[in-house]
Amino acid sequence: MAKIPGFDDEFIGLTTAEAQENVEKYGMNSLETKKERPLFLKILLIFREPMFLLLLIAASVYFLLGEVKDGSIMLVFVALIAGIEIFQERKTDKTLAALKDLTSPHVQVLRDGKMREIATEHLTIGDIFLVEEGQKVPADALVLASYDLAVDESLLTGESEIVYKSPGKIDENRLFSTALLYSSTLITGGSAVAEVTAVGSLSQYGKIGKDIAEAPERPTPLEKQIAHLVKWAAIGGGIMLILVFLLTYMNTKSWVESILSGITLAMGIIPEEFPVILTVFLSMGAWRLAKKSALVRRLPSVETLGAVSVLCVDKTGTLTQNKMTVTETRWEETSVDSLKVLALACEKSTYDPMEIALLDFVRREGQPVDELFQLNLVHEYSFSSETKRMAHVWQERQEMLLCSKGSPETVLPLCSLQDGELKRIESWQEEMAAKGQRVIAVAYGTIEACKNSLDQHRLAFLGLVGLSDPPRPEVPQAIALCHQAGIKVAMITGDNPHTARAIGGRIGMEMTDIVITGDEIDGWDEEVLAEKVKESHIFARVAPQHKMKIVRAFKKNGEIVAMTGDGVNDAAALKHADIGIAMGNRGTAVAKEAADLILLDDNFSTIVHTVEDGRRIFDNIKKAVGYVFAIHLPIIILALMAPFLGVPLLLLPVHIVLLELIIDPTCSIVLNAQPAEAGIMERRPRHKDEHLLNKGIVLRAIIQGAIIGFVTFFAYLYMLRIGCAEEARSFGMATLIFANIFLVYINISSTRSVVESLWLLRKDKVMHIISGAVLFGLIGIIYVPVLNRIVGTEPLTGACLCYAVLLAVAATFWWEVVKLIRRRRKLA
Repeated sequence: MAKIPGFDDEFIGLTTAEAQENVEKYGMNSLETKKERPLFLKILLIFREPMFLLLLIAASVYFLLGEVKDGSIMLVFVALIAGIEIFQERKTDKTLAALKDLTSPHVQVLRDGKMREIATEHLTIGDIFLVEEGQKVPADALVLASYDLAVDESLLTGESEIVYKSPGKIDENRLFSTALLYSSTLITGGSAVAEVTAVGSLSQYGKIGKDIAEAPERPTPLEKQIAHLVKWAAIGGGIMLILVFLLTYMNTKSWVESILSGITLAMGIIPEEFPVILTVFLSMGAWRLAKKSALVRRLPSVETLGAVSVLCVDKTGTLTQNKMTVTETRWEETSVDSLKVLALACEKSTYDPMEIALLDFVRREGQPVDELFQLNLVHEYSFSSETKRMAHVWQERQEMLLCSKGSPETVLPLCSLQDGELKRIESWQEEMAAKGQRVIAVAYGTIEACKNSLDQHRLAFLGLVGLSDPPRPEVPQAIALCHQAGIKVAMITGDNPHTARAIGGRIGMEMTDIVITGDEIDGWDEEVLAEKVKESHIFARVAPQHKMKIVRAFKKNGEIVAMTGDGVNDAAALKHADIGIAMGNRGTAVAKEAADLILLDDNFSTIVHTVEDGRRIFDNIKKAVGYVFAIHLPIIILALMAPFLGVPLLLLPVHIVLLELIIDPTCSIVLNAQPAEAGIMERRPRHKDEHLLNKGIVLRAIIQGAIIGFVTFFAYLYMLRIGCAEEARSFGMATLIFANIFLVYINISSTRSVVESLWLLRKDKVMHIISGAVLFGLIGIIYVPVLNRIVGTEPLTGACLCYAVLLAVAATFWWEVVKLIRRRRKLA
């Protein structure tokens, strides 16, 4: 037997062994999910790609001609590349699975006589769990104990009315019982202890939701761009294959050489690395963000983060420390014990930082709070975001004492005050709010009977309490960084406008002169609000329903909006924002489910760092795409020029495979891990629909690729004139591979010099290992006889190898000169 916090009864839960038995018997508490593809199916899907089809065709040509050795070599290389792709896919899948585990919903359950938090999928029949306002019910369950439990069952019933639940008998004649909770319905108020009766597909939701896991996933704009690019490259590759085949056959009359020429060119044109880049970069980016206290729930949001232009942020707990203390009080002269009323207006068991601060203050002033709560609680007028006030009615001897607290705007109208008194109290409020304090009004009344609404009672005003929640020390610097990056910060709070303005000034916000209130938002249409948000970035006395209007207003102005939220009513705004951000500590399960990102530390500076990371990730994706484009171009040039001039092919399909073994890890491992560009947070936010291959990237890639291609080809031609084709091929391959290595280092940064980049990356072991492996492989195919025979090369003299290095430097390092000129112009 054990007690659950907030409930007086004792409960017996399952032991770990019993829970394991039930999991094995009834299954996991989850809907049917898509089964992971078996290994053989993954391999088949890889070989369906155009690149692998071309490789298999090339191998088949060799076998048909009796060239078993060459055909076998091709198949070995095909298997090697397929292995790398499967390894990358598995690594990505593991990363995504780890992220899914981190972001999966959890529940407080009684196991082995102790309360512990477990993933909801491990909940089983017989488990006893705690559920509270803002959470989704994790499984069908019988209510054992409850306090003011209200549930939204519209997901199952289609009825929008709130259903109140309590322990009792189950009515077998009703489809939905008031004594039962149903999986995936929403707790809108109160709390309960319940015992699981059905899990997973056995639950009411599971019976109608088996097809949910099979719903198709819609591609993101970035995925569509990549798919479009690969599709047209494949079409272009097919057309060029036919043209080069015909051109080569006209020159050589050789079917074999013509087919190999066409296949080589087609392989050079198809950028099969692009989909890998997108998947690996986003998944690894999400994993890095998770290590920085930001859990990504939807992978495409990693890329969208870099485009955010407006951050709509809650004040309390995000901009401030959420450590409230009472710093000032203004009491009326009265015989009533104001501290007693203040304490009794709070919850007996509370998690609200403000109420904790109020009760601590009352204790410090000498009031025995625990004794006060021994009174009999007769009735409760609950707090809501609409009323912004609450009250408790307590039985004390022969009378009932009503104790109320809330925002002055909602409490004062309930008090019998003369105009002069009201003005005096309002001046107190303004003075306290101007100091950045959150102001709470306290009132009381002696009543004979409870009425339906607190509005029906007349109260006596007791005083004002000012609480301070100091800004987080790192927030001013983070705000300054946002302004520098062209990102607008909008503060949203339920506090008084004067308090909001004072806090805004202390943390360095812009546009603090005008404060927009919730009442004003209610009176404006979307067009007016869209204009007003251009004039002010502080929103006070705002209820959750106003947040969605604020998001729409900013989006109407073309902004990319990130919105924070923690409550049930915030879910709609989080969904409407381009990036919904839920609070990990104080956020409800519903808010977390609606969000794209979960902040584990509820910290504003973490949001700013995620935006910076989003920019870095998108930058690195562009670098990788530009690199792939640039390195494929010389392959295309070499495959085209040889048939056009009627000379032996420099690159055969086996050489394309070798180059793919270099390009793939360079894209997905090396460029993925590059640090942010200098001044990345000094740029304006990019447009959400910005293309990966913009004019600048395309132009640079074309020039870089063309120079590498022509330098390599003319060096190959020169070697053909003075030596044999094998030596010329070795020289051309060496020049191309050296140029590839230099291209990677040069394109790491568009602003830093290669020397600065190498210094920053001096501890990047992965990059240096890959570069070393490429050089080691190059030495092997040039100087190891067995490899010479496999790839058709000959050993080069030391002088020739040096010449290859110098040509590669000349073909790539011109970009360093361009960067230097740009930097000097910028400084000038």
